[in-house]
Amino acid sequence: MENGMVNIQLISLVFAYIFVFILLLIVKKKKIGHEQEIILASVRMTIQLVAVGYLLKYVFANQSPFYSILILLVMEIFAIYNIYGRIDAEISLDFKKTIAVSMFAGTSISILFFVLIVIGLEPWFRSDYFIPLSGMLIGNSMTGISLGVNHLIGGFRDNKRLIENYLMLGAEPMYAVEKISNRAFYNAVLPTINSMMGMGIVFLPGMMTGQILAGASPVTAIKYQIAIMMGILGSVTLTVFFMVNRGSKTFFNKRKQLKIK
Repeated sequence: MENGMVNIQLISLVFAYIFVFILLLIVKKKKIGHEQEIILASVRMTIQLVAVGYLLKYVFANQSPFYSILILLVMEIFAIYNIYGRIDAEISLDFKKTIAVSMFAGTSISILFFVLIVIGLEPWFRSDYFIPLSGMLIGNSMTGISLGVNHLIGGFRDNKRLIENYLMLGAEPMYAVEKISNRAFYNAVLPTINSMMGMGIVFLPGMMTGQILAGASPVTAIKYQIAIMMGILGSVTLTVFFMVNRGSKTFFNKRKQLKIK
């Protein structure tokens, strides 16, 4: 036991990797492929989590606004880099800038509001709260923007002729793509909404489960889970909204002509 928690032994943790081998056996037997990708993901996850664990142990023991902000910036940069990697098409530099600004602006506003207003954290940079909470908001926003970008690009490509017809009839670019932008926005926030639908009945969310395992009262854990879920919803909403509205404009040139091929 460690602080009321059951401590997982190293040998027991190794046994957990049997599920990776089960997955590898299935994809190999069915000739699905991607075995190297699965192995790489497992190894990468392990190395990253171990490294982060020791880093956070040091940061938590040495509370400083510098460390909290630095780690926040690193998380933002890696999230933006991962978004670029998930995009299934070539995008313009303007669109890349829009994604980066939307991600940073939306998550920063949500994190500050959540930490200062909702939680009322004192000091605000207390890393054992600030970093995990920021990570959850950034991670979910990264997924939301990735979905939004791909749906937006797909919408423009699938409806290219329709958009051009609108433009030829004198419509403004944002009017011509309004339905596409709205659909991309909704599809990007839908996973978060669906997650909220089943939360508490179908499954117990990660933050709530972690707090209960750490010995917190279920009622306290519920309060935190509701708060963080609202924070995630706000962060995803803002980041995707900024990206969709500004990103749609990057598909047109100064003469209001569609640039996508």
